[in-house]
Amino acid sequence: REEVSAGGGGGIQFVAATGDPEASSGTGAADWGLWPVDPGPRGVTLRESPGLAKSGGRTPAGWTFDRDDWWLEEHGLIMEPPSFPMAPGKYLVTGGRKVTTSLTIRDDGSWLLGDIGDDVKLFDVTHLPCRAARYRPAPDGSPETANPRDFPVTPGAVMPEVKGCSKKDYAVLFVIGKAA
Repeated sequence: REEVSAGGGGGIQFVAATGDPEASSGTGAADWGLWPVDPGPRGVTLRESPGLAKSGGRTPAGWTFDRDDWWLEEHGLIMEPPSFPMAPGKYLVTGGRKVTTSLTIRDDGSWLLGDIGDDVKLFDVTHLPCRAARYRPAPDGSPETANPRDFPVTPGAVMPEVKGCSKKDYAVLFVIGKAA
């Protein structure tokens, strides 16, 4: 058994992952991000989004909103983006349900859950109540074109479309440790 340390100096971290929910390994982890702290409580409501222009995009929590590349979570809060790319290494991950396993991210962007031959799927370590999506205006979408009635999102469901934006859904995994 490998020694692990707490997820980021004292707490759970959060992975924004894309990929086939039925896969145990794959490529594309270079497109995965990491939130070192829970981005939800640091979010801004859709109702408050017009005020972001007046503040130069600066949020009350201190992060800067980017109108050209922004994130929503399952309750309709605009969140700060995760850090990209997620650093290569071995992480201990869970979805807070039944499965806790290792996640290995390699330098080439490939990833593996558990050990070769384990039957652990990305779905198994996805925290279903947490949903996240990245939106990019194409060309005239914004948080103001999001429909507040689309929230909250049902656990496990895809995030809603936002008029005038492209969207990319992300699964959310909890990092509870990292190989020392």
